[in-house]
Formats: sequence, C-alpha cells, structure tokens
Amino acid sequence: MTERFRDSRVAPPERARDLLSRMTLHEKIGQMNQPLYGWRAFRREGDTVQLTDEFRDLFARMPFGAMYGLFRADPWSGMTQETGLPPRLGPKAANRVQRYAIEHTRFGIPLLLSEETPHGHMALGGTVLPTGILLACTWDRELAERAGAVAAAEARAFGAHLGFGPVLDIARDPRWGRVEEGFGEDPRLTAEMGAAMVRGLQGKGPGTPGKVVATLKHFTAYGSSEGGHNAGPVHAGPRDLREMYLPAFRAGVRAGAGAVLAAYNEIDGIPCHTNRALLTGILREEWGFDGVVVSEGNGIDSLAVQRAASTHEARAARALHAGVDLSLWDEAYLHLERAVEQGLISAQAVDRATYRILLLKFRLGLFEQPYVDEESAAAQVGCAAHVETAYDIARDGVVLLENRNGILPLKRNLRRIAVIGPNADNVYNQLGDYTAPQAPGRVSTVLSAIRATVGSGTEVLYARGCRVKDPSRSGFADALDAAHRADAIVAVVGGSSARDFDGVFNECGQAVVQPGDVRSDMECGEGFDHHSLELSGVQTDLLRELKRTGKPLIVILIHGRPYAIPWIAANADALLAAWYSGQEGGRALADLLFGDANPCGKLPISFPKHAGQVPVYYNRKSSARPNYVFLDAAPLYPFGYGLSYTTFAFGELRLSRETIRAGESCEASVTVTNTGPRAGKAVIQLYVRDEESTFTRPARELKDFRKIALEPGESAGVRFQIGPDALAYPGEDLQPWVEPGTFAVLAGDGPAQLVEARLTVLPGDESIE
Repeated sequence: MTERFRDSRVAPPERARDLLSRMTLHEKIGQMNQPLYGWRAFRREGDTVQLTDEFRDLFARMPFGAMYGLFRADPWSGMTQETGLPPRLGPKAANRVQRYAIEHTRFGIPLLLSEETPHGHMALGGTVLPTGILLACTWDRELAERAGAVAAAEARAFGAHLGFGPVLDIARDPRWGRVEEGFGEDPRLTAEMGAAMVRGLQGKGPGTPGKVVATLKHFTAYGSSEGGHNAGPVHAGPRDLREMYLPAFRAGVRAGAGAVLAAYNEIDGIPCHTNRALLTGILREEWGFDGVVVSEGNGIDSLAVQRAASTHEARAARALHAGVDLSLWDEAYLHLERAVEQGLISAQAVDRATYRILLLKFRLGLFEQPYVDEESAAAQVGCAAHVETAYDIARDGVVLLENRNGILPLKRNLRRIAVIGPNADNVYNQLGDYTAPQAPGRVSTVLSAIRATVGSGTEVLYARGCRVKDPSRSGFADALDAAHRADAIVAVVGGSSARDFDGVFNECGQAVVQPGDVRSDMECGEGFDHHSLELSGVQTDLLRELKRTGKPLIVILIHGRPYAIPWIAANADALLAAWYSGQEGGRALADLLFGDANPCGKLPISFPKHAGQVPVYYNRKSSARPNYVFLDAAPLYPFGYGLSYTTFAFGELRLSRETIRAGESCEASVTVTNTGPRAGKAVIQLYVRDEESTFTRPARELKDFRKIALEPGESAGVRFQIGPDALAYPGEDLQPWVEPGTFAVLAGDGPAQLVEARLTVLPGDESIE
C-alpha cells in the first residue's frame, strides 16, 4: 500500500488519516504524551550538547509526540547561563532531539516542541517584553500583535512549534498571583488584545514561516477563583461564563489559534480537564475549533487532588472523553492502554486525539522540514528591532496615576536626584514571572536609565532602603540621608515575581522560594497569591519617612497586581504604575519622567482602596455596589483611568441613527481635541449600558476602543460601529440576543470624561418612521 502520508502533495487531513491507520495503539498514545521536562533531555558541555540517558530511556519505553521546555531556563528548571541553551546552541539541541525522534519511530514522526511565550520567548538571550498586564495598559492592538511576532520569531528560531500564550484569564481578584500574565478584568479588552497577539504569534496559520502555534490559556475562568487562590474553585454560572470568560477565547479561536490549554480550576464542581461540555461542546461543536487541546502541567494528575478520579486510568479516561488531546507531564496518559483494555475509554477516542496531533504536525510542515537553521537564531534573538518593541510597549503601557502641581516631567537642571527603593535597580523584580536568566547589562533599570538620561550637572544618589518583603529597616538611614541631600526623590517600590535568581536552592539544585520567605522578594506570580493588597514589608513605612523630608516624592510601582495604596495615592506628588515593564522598562520610565515621552497608558484593571472591597471590577451589576459602613465602595483608581501631560476635550457624541431594528447597526462618532501643551495619545473608549433588560446587565460594558496621536490644538474624528456584537447578550437559551429597548452609548478617554448618546432598538420586524 502506498504511504500517502509521506506525499506532501496530499492534503494534511488525508495524510493524518493515512498515518493514523498504520499505527498501533501504543504508538498513538505516545503521540498524546509530552512526559519529559525538556531541560532534562540534554546535557550541555561547553559548546556541545548531548542527549541524556533519561531522554533515550523514556523514548524507548514510549516514543512520545511532544516535549515542553527544551529551551526553558529559570530557577525552577535549574538552567542557567552556563547550563542552559543560548541562541547559538538552542537550534542544535532542537535538531538533535528531532533527529533522534525521527530515527527511533517506525514512521519517522517528528516531535512538537512547546515553549512559554507569554511576554517573549522564555529562553536565554530572548527579548523580555513587558508582561501581559502592562501590554493591556497600552490599549494598542498593533503593539499586541508586535509582541506576539517578537515571541514567535525568537521561539521559532530556536526550533519551537507551540507557543504557550496569550493568557486570556479575566482577573477579578487582585489577590491572585497571576494577574500580571493576562490583560486585566474586561472581556472585550482581553479579547481584542488576545486576538492581536494570536495574529502576531501564528500569522496566517500553522506553518507560516517564523511563526509558532498560539496556545490560548487557561480555558477557562482561571482568574476568578475562590479567595484568589491559584487553581481554586470558580463559582460561575453558564450565563456568567458566556458573558465574561468565554468571549476572549472565542476571539482567539476566530483569530486562528491552533491550540488551547485547559485550566487547573473547576467550574461549578466540574474540573476543566473533565468538562466535556466546555472542551467539546462549546469549543469544538459550537465554535468549530479543530486544533489541539493541551492539558495544563500535571493538570490531569491533579484530578486526584480534586478527588475526581482515584486511578491513573480513570483520570486519563475522563480527560480524554472531555476532549484533552495532548498531556503535559501527566502520569495518567501513560496508562491509556490499560484504560482502553479496562473499557474505561474507547480506542476511537484515542484515534480522535492522535489524529488532531498528527494533523497539526502536517499543517506545520514538520514531515518535510523537521529541522531548524542552526545559524539564524543568533542573529534574530534579542535583535535591535525586538528590543525597540519592548521599549515601545513599556513606554505606552506605564500609567500615570497622580501628578500634583505638574511635578512631572522633572526639570533637567536638578542638582541631585535620590533614587530609592527595592525595585530601583533590581533586574529580576522588573521582569515578572516566566523570565530567563539575564546577562549583565541587558536590562535597563530605573536607576541605570536615570543616570544615563541626566546631564553631568545632576548627581544621582542611590539607596535601596529596604527589600520588598524583609521587615528590616537597616537601610532606612542611607535612604533618608540621600533624600535629605536631593532636590527630588524617585522611590521605586512594589512587588516581585522573580523566582529567586539570587540563589536559595535545595539539594537537587531547584530554587526554594516559599511565600513567606524574606530571603526572596517574590510575593506575586504563579502560586504566590496574597491575602493583603498593601505593599509588603516596610515599603510604606519607608515612603512615610521619605515624605517627611519635604522633598518632592515621585513613586513608581513595579508590580504584578493592583495594590490598595490610599496613603500613597494621597501623599505622593506623582505616582506611576509601571507593572513588570520588561528589559527596556527603565529606559521608558526615564523618558516619561523627564518628558521625552508622554504617558498614555490606561488601567485594564481597577485598583481597590482596601482588600475588603474585592471584587471591585468596573463592569459590575447595577445593584452590586452599596457602600460599606466605614468605606465607600468605589475603587481607588478605576478601569480605563490614566493621566497625561496634556489634556483632551470631547465634542458631542453623535449617532448616525438614533433608532435601529434589532440586528441592524449604526455609527457613533465623536471629535477629540488635544487642548494641552504637548503632543499626546488618547485612548478613546466606547461603552454601552442596557437601560432595561430581561436578564440583569452590567452597569457599563466596554465595546470598542481607538488610540490616536494628536499634536497640541489638533482635532480628529473617531468613529465606531455599533451593531449586534455590541448590543447582544446571552438570552434565555444562552445564545446571543439583541433585546429591544434603550441603550446608553458612552465615549471618552476615561471614566471621568464620558460623553453620552441614547440609542433605541426596536424589534427586528417593527418599522422605523
């Protein structure tokens, strides 16, 4: 029989079916597994790379179809600049494992190599972009697409095929440690930024040169867990799922994402890894997704913790029945043969999953081109163009929260500037979680950038003052001495997701960082959820002491979650939310501080006044926010907020038609004028409020946004289409429904400056006079 799967002229589906028909059950199940941590597949000896016995032995027992993290380097993996794979060696390692896989499977099936790409490719030498929450602050689809393109180009140059990202989790509780990874609290902003990132990562589809398969994560509602606990239960009904958590994933699927990663959490008592209604009913049957569903790391084995299945075979059967195709590190899927023998799952279910994995490999062209150019990575990874993308995102994503008496931009003739704080010159605290070790000099910190920016007549004084979590005040004296001598203070405080790059390791060489361990600054990131939303340690005490000096106090937050910081908000002369701003964050902040750039970031998530207010997201129900006994219920800084060094004025919001039928559209337009002294960028936000509905609706919902640049005195018209997509919500059958009635349409560059118009929607069969 002719082996049609080897003929590149045959369509990928037919090739996948032909190859599947020739494989044994054991071989098929092998394709469904990626059981090995990729960094344990090789051993680096200087500039040579050798495959390990562990890799060879495991592959001999079950030739697996994919491998995660070959290029990953961080304290968790234990890979360093000396032991990990830099750009000059990464492609060589990729080709070596591919060659071994092809030569040691009956049909020469290549491996899928999957990698983390949430804010750049997590590998040695890779460009470290700002984390997702700062990218969301740009409200800029083009920058999101550029971010995806940078991560894809560098990951593919190493030899990767699947990029894990974007993160589409809606963050409704800032205590959750992974807020930094996603795009905030709003489904529409997350959908738009996520879809743009998918286009950057994947291009026109699997197999596009220089691209990787986008893997949407974490499916779904992972960011709204009980108590802010990572992977905790989620209490969301089917309507809430469709309104708040599913839209971003649907947008990612529509943008062409080739893979989806299941979430750890359960929803209404059903673990996502066993939720057939979610993974098959909605994702595949309703949305038409035909890609690969990947488990979260040990997510199937975690069913034991959830007490959802007592044996490996039962866990494997339940996950496969739900629709999980490709396991990540789980023991359970290695037992699928026994699950089939025991009648827990059918061989046809194995065939379906294996077919999808093979189809993706054929679509990627791996059977024709399994190897990667071993010379190109050194030129592409970390190149100047990618570094400028990191800078552009950081510059546009920093949010100016306070600027009393126009203290910013700083004057350049200051004699002395005191730069103080635990995050002023800490490379890893600035970069966020999922970050590789950095070579010296690659990261621009606030201190180094200020020193590079000011003239020779300005002295820059530095004192750390304290650490993020450590209760010690031993550094206060040096910080206060510098502050008293300075004309202005730049205090850089906040948090950290740095996984102990300073070296607290166990006997196995793995980093040891526990949430309460003051030897590390880490208080955010995966697995680091927080009961309090105040600054950790003695940072606020340090700021109080600095304030007493009477010197102008500019506070920069480098952080992964919104903080409850009412004292800082009331007492800082200027306050900037810089999040984890990537390797060019310091340069961007210096340009903003001294007026070489104008802040234009807008918050994608609300800041509470107190942890007791949580949840405090803006798109609440109208009945959901009465005041507390001793505190009002309004956020400290709301979604969509952000200041500029200039001002913008809005004309009347006009609708092309004030009455439409259900299913029709109209156009909303507004004129925006830069009324201030500087060129600036305005983020025009369009909201809709349903004034009367059968099912209760949010008080306000973001439906679209535009970002425009205006010179002083310049005006521009901005137009939005308002149609079924903006007006619909899940009806009685949970399908999109435009309910006739009155809608308020609002537009502006923040919640305090919105102009409004009214739109009447008639039933589809009613005439309009």
